[in-house]
Amino acid sequence: MINFNYETNFSLENEALISSWITKTILSEEHQLEEINYVFCDDTYLHKLNVEFLNHDTLTDVISFDYSVGKIIQGDIYISVERVADNAKDFKVPFSEELHRVMIHGVLHYCGYKDKTEADAQLMRAMENHYLKVLV
Repeated sequence: MINFNYETNFSLENEALISSWITKTILSEEHQLEEINYVFCDDTYLHKLNVEFLNHDTLTDVISFDYSVGKIIQGDIYISVERVADNAKDFKVPFSEELHRVMIHGVLHYCGYKDKTEADAQLMRAMENHYLKVLV
């Protein structure tokens, strides 16, 4: 089950389509979906979580809490809509593309992909691009 929660004046278009896309991504990665809660918020809300839970006093676009066990995916993904909008401008991409990238990025982490090394980051970006094409 995928849940979409809103802590700011924003709402996703096509929740059913996005939910189906995420579910299919998880299945194609040979994992099983238990539950993912997306929480869309603003910079202030996400900054507070970043300081409280990660001891990072910085703004960020996404924080994910992974409760997965083995190949059963479960977690909470918090996304700052403000940060995504700023990043979309910086990267010169549509807001929806950047939002979908951030959304699938968290899911790919749950499926075992990492991004700390250059090689891992390149693979993560390739997988994001692959699944973004599937959505379109």
